Amino acid sequence: MRYLVRDRMLAFHEEAWVETEHREKLFKVNRKLLRLRTTFDFVDTEGEQVARIVKKALTLHHTILIKQHGETVGRISKRTLRIFRDRYKVTLRGGRRLRIAGNLWDREFDIADDSGTLAHISRRWFTIRDAYAVDVMSEPDWLLLIILAVCVDHIIEDAEGEQLTNL
Repeated sequence: MRYLVRDRMLAFHEEAWVETEHREKLFKVNRKLLRLRTTFDFVDTEGEQVARIVKKALTLHHTILIKQHGETVGRISKRTLRIFRDRYKVTLRGGRRLRIAGNLWDREFDIADDSGTLAHISRRWFTIRDAYAVDVMSEPDWLLLIILAVCVDHIIEDAEGEQLTNL
């Protein structure tokens, strides 16, 4: 199943919508501003919080926690010292591990475990910068895979912002 993540243009604060491929809205992703650390809330169409993404402050490299119902269910961090491909490691509650590998320049990523590819994240088919697709191959994990896609996109955006400010 293909899901689309679309940033809302001209919003006062950062906001995105997760939609099905048929443009049915599923979740709103709100970025909480004016906080010590970056926080994103996944809110369903009824206004109920489904998950929260929290970027840990003061870490050597990007580390993001995924929380549901107040409990940490996953941790994603960028592996350091990769030259040609970006790699992220994901540790889920219960010890399950996932790998995210892709190309920063092309914005193409795969989320995989030991059994194979679970999802593919792509901006390739979109000419505007404010949308990307998440093709989910593992339906039981669809929500987690979309959350991970938002995390990777946020890490990339942060890295690009740091490069611009360090010039």
